[in-house]
Amino acid sequence: MDHQKPIVQLLDATREPFNLAIASARTCYSSKGILLPEDMIRTEKSLEIRDKVAKSTKKAGHLTTRQHPHFIFTLDKVSRQFVWSFLHSHPYYNSEQVSQRYVEVKKENYYIPPNLSDKQKEYYLEAVESASNAYFEFVELLHPFIQDEYFLVYKARANYPEKWQQPIKKKCLEVARYLLPLGTYTYLYHSVNGLTLHRYHRLMNSFDAPEEQRHVVEEMIEKVKEIDPLYVEEMDDPIPLEETAEYKFFKDFYQDGSLEYRPEAAKNFVREFDEDMDNRYSRLVSYSSNGPEVLASSVRAVLGLSKNSLNDEEAIRLVMDPSKNKHLTSTLNETTMSPLSRAMFNVHYSFKKRISHSADSQDQRHRMVPGSRPVLMSQYTGMPDYIVPKVVLKYPQLEETYRRRMDGIFKSLNRFIEAGGSPEHASYLLPNAFPVRFYESGDLLNLHHKWRARTCYNAQEEIFQASINELVDLTKVQPEIAKWIKAPCWIRLQGDIKPYCPEGDHYCGTQVWKRELDEYDRTL
Repeated sequence: MDHQKPIVQLLDATREPFNLAIASARTCYSSKGILLPEDMIRTEKSLEIRDKVAKSTKKAGHLTTRQHPHFIFTLDKVSRQFVWSFLHSHPYYNSEQVSQRYVEVKKENYYIPPNLSDKQKEYYLEAVESASNAYFEFVELLHPFIQDEYFLVYKARANYPEKWQQPIKKKCLEVARYLLPLGTYTYLYHSVNGLTLHRYHRLMNSFDAPEEQRHVVEEMIEKVKEIDPLYVEEMDDPIPLEETAEYKFFKDFYQDGSLEYRPEAAKNFVREFDEDMDNRYSRLVSYSSNGPEVLASSVRAVLGLSKNSLNDEEAIRLVMDPSKNKHLTSTLNETTMSPLSRAMFNVHYSFKKRISHSADSQDQRHRMVPGSRPVLMSQYTGMPDYIVPKVVLKYPQLEETYRRRMDGIFKSLNRFIEAGGSPEHASYLLPNAFPVRFYESGDLLNLHHKWRARTCYNAQEEIFQASINELVDLTKVQPEIAKWIKAPCWIRLQGDIKPYCPEGDHYCGTQVWKRELDEYDRTL
């Protein structure tokens, strides 16, 4: 197998993106009302003014005008590592990506870096093939165990086992995907505004995957250039990798100027980080110490009431009790449009987290709860390092096979590095189970949305466990806030919204709305 180019298509785009961006800028100061894109090119004088405004707004950083144009891309033959480290590492995108939880990965479906030596390519292909075989082997091995677990939850369905093989198979895929390499291909819709595309072009040469990023972004830019060369012409030149802040740090920190893989530094970091985590997925490390008071005061400010008219307990209940604030029960998540709900913006929390790359790739979809994710190989110690799903830990046969396969995956990865493989290319051989160690912060409004979604028993296992960790910690420091946050079915119950479970045919089989937070537990 050889390197394949990414497949990038511009499915749809705003008409005349450059003229639209400048028309919006000119409208800000127009006494003639709204100016349209076609107004920018009516006369020679219009063109002159357009180009002058384009340069001045760009120079001054008045770039909200570049957010009006939008571009809808489809991407295929791109790696999960690239999507995680670049496309989904910021809030300004919308993606719909094929699920590894529910869609079986095809064989020989992985990224192969260009320009590998013969020996490096041999070891790289052996590594991805071995991981792929482990995935398919584990899917089959899991089946009887997952089936037993499934019918422990859905007891009535055990009478018709053949009818439920599809959801059982999906659960097997969900667990087995931990063995897949980060270089596994994915495909997705990816929509961005024009300003984000400017930023992609500027930072396409940055860690973790500059080579692949450059190929993808250059294709994206080329597609936009075909419909509007002017929009592309005004983009800043890309920053060379050597001039990025991360590259400069590594070069200065390692005084020999080398950016080679450094396992000793990683070992010290991982030991220090994990000792502080104490086998948890997430831990509260910072919070608004006067959060309840700030929240209550914010509510009163929205309503124009004094503390004598509305005390703290009543104010908090008004915004967080689903029977009072029905916006919290809505699947549309319109809370950011609600003046009262927006009081929750003013309370903040930060968490220290350790979850698998696979889980974090899904956790990233909560874009308004951002995290400072790592240059991934800087956390690789050279030793097997991975998350183990709960169902695997429950059965010795599964755990033995899983750990043996993981040991083989890391052995293959190290052999590739020893053959001169770069850290960038080696990162594609890390398994989905590799832990991402990072910090994540958010305001109460967006964390509330995340917690009520991810304490559902259908949520990805680690994100579910991390959310429970976070709410338990919150209960210890601010119980007057935490008591109003549980699974979506509990919140709908408080708001008298039926059915309590919003999942329909995907109901988890457990009446979670009857449980307290300390009773939340699941294997699948």
